[in-house]
Amino acid sequence: MSGRVQDGICQTRAERDRVRDVISETVGAMDLVPPVPKDELRRIARDVARTAGVDSACGDYLAVLVNNELWRESVARIPVDRRLLLLPRCMRDEAACQGEMDEFGLLCAECGSCVIHDFKTEAERLGYVVLVAEGSPLVMALIETGQIEAVVGVSCLSVLEEVFPYMEAAAIPGVAIPLLHDGCAGTHADLDWIWDAIYLTADGHAPGINLEQLRKEVQNLFDRPGLDGALGPERSETEKIARDWLAQSGKRWRPFLTACVFQALQENGRAALPPWIDKLLVAVECFHKASLIHDDIEDDDEERYGEQTLHERFGIPVALNAGDFLVGEGYRLISELDLSAEQKAAMLGVAAAGHRTLCMGQGAELCWQRSRQCLSVAEVLSIFREKTAPAFEVALRLGEIAAGMNQDLGDVLHEYSDALGVAYQIRDDLADEFDASSAEFDAPSAEFDAPSAEFDAPSAEFDAPSAGSAPLRPSVMLALAVDRAGPDERDVLEKHWSRAGSQADSAGEIHRLRAWRAAEEAARVMLHSFQREAVRALDPVRSASLKLILRRVIGKIFDDGVVMGCCSDNQAGNVRKSEPGSEASQ
Repeated sequence: MSGRVQDGICQTRAERDRVRDVISETVGAMDLVPPVPKDELRRIARDVARTAGVDSACGDYLAVLVNNELWRESVARIPVDRRLLLLPRCMRDEAACQGEMDEFGLLCAECGSCVIHDFKTEAERLGYVVLVAEGSPLVMALIETGQIEAVVGVSCLSVLEEVFPYMEAAAIPGVAIPLLHDGCAGTHADLDWIWDAIYLTADGHAPGINLEQLRKEVQNLFDRPGLDGALGPERSETEKIARDWLAQSGKRWRPFLTACVFQALQENGRAALPPWIDKLLVAVECFHKASLIHDDIEDDDEERYGEQTLHERFGIPVALNAGDFLVGEGYRLISELDLSAEQKAAMLGVAAAGHRTLCMGQGAELCWQRSRQCLSVAEVLSIFREKTAPAFEVALRLGEIAAGMNQDLGDVLHEYSDALGVAYQIRDDLADEFDASSAEFDAPSAEFDAPSAEFDAPSAEFDAPSAGSAPLRPSVMLALAVDRAGPDERDVLEKHWSRAGSQADSAGEIHRLRAWRAAEEAARVMLHSFQREAVRALDPVRSASLKLILRRVIGKIFDDGVVMGCCSDNQAGNVRKSEPGSEASQ
């Protein structure tokens, strides 16, 4: 989860994207030639704030974005081997970082524990000079040598203000992506903005895949015209109910994953998706939405996506039939794809195996509900693996098969999906229990502040009710708390597992336990561990494009910003090696 966005910066990703669009229109209508003095940038920023309805306190942030827009075309025309990518050291995961510091900054060990490796590797492949260091002194030195003609930088607003006068004086074009939080904890950035800046080219055709554009293409497929095009004419009330449910809300992660893998394995990853793949993407969502109908019935949930569940609206028989119909639609769509018989047979086998495993996981949970005995952490994670990971694996494998049958990525995608699915469920456990506890206590801490509006957690697709208001599900938080509890606390937790006593009182009581707080921290560590495991699973992948896009997908699913353990290197004014036991590694 991301930390709270600091004051002076637009608070949600949607608002930041909207402001950037307004700036593009505003600057496009002006006859300005950069460099533009800071006072003029601030004047334009004030006009943008009024037009976009943004707090005037965001003036400095908006001025940076205005300056970016003024320089964008100039940066795009400069060869990448004359550009500098400047990343802050605080982007590293201090706890896991194996890199060392020297007088020039961080020497990345390429351990894959943070996004620095992804940005550095791809930028250097394109030809960039890359530095992972605090900004102003090194940028000044490189500007003075004449070796660098443009800068793409990521930093906090204060450092960007220090660097700006030197770039203005030397007329060095630059695009800057501000960190969304200063300080020593919870710092994060809009990752797609960084990728967009890295990929700037004069003809507008970036060498990498535009994830945001791809996601929009997938989302647009699930409006009614898109669905009607993929599924054909609607001929019955059953089809209408199922299709309406298919169109209703959801983040479409699974068809997005299918599209990502397919696109990454194409010779031209920037080309539009072929029309025939629409049926495959809809089939993936059919399988998922069918599972949600059945899951809601089995858990007796009354709401999903903020509205009545299908069985609450139409009754259980109609809902069951609609779910079964969607399963059939998924298989029908795959059978109709314009692919070889071998590819379609492989797809059907993958989908059937995933369907079977998911039912085993759901069945384990349903059988547990009859006894409500305490589960171990390993038992909870086993249910997570079977209940959530298969849908991710099916989506990924179908994209691979659609792209051709010469990749042999089955084992890699299985391990990646396994870690991704477990992390997904742990994240939802944390979010659900945090929501319940924040109702009992005051506002959350910065570390557990509300996620971004675009990628809010828990996901609507796995929207589990809070602990005090609905049937209890296997929870890694409870399992971790039991492991850490003394006899008295264990009794309270075991009663909560079995739902003995008042649900509300039980929920309130466990959130006051010392073991519960320890479980929260352990779950966060476990979450990051499984995210890193997903990254490590990609090591054998030989396609740089696929490896990069699946690494980026992890950040996209869990939060569009990346949490960083922001260091105080700049304030301390010294360089420290990240060694076990040192201040820098704690």
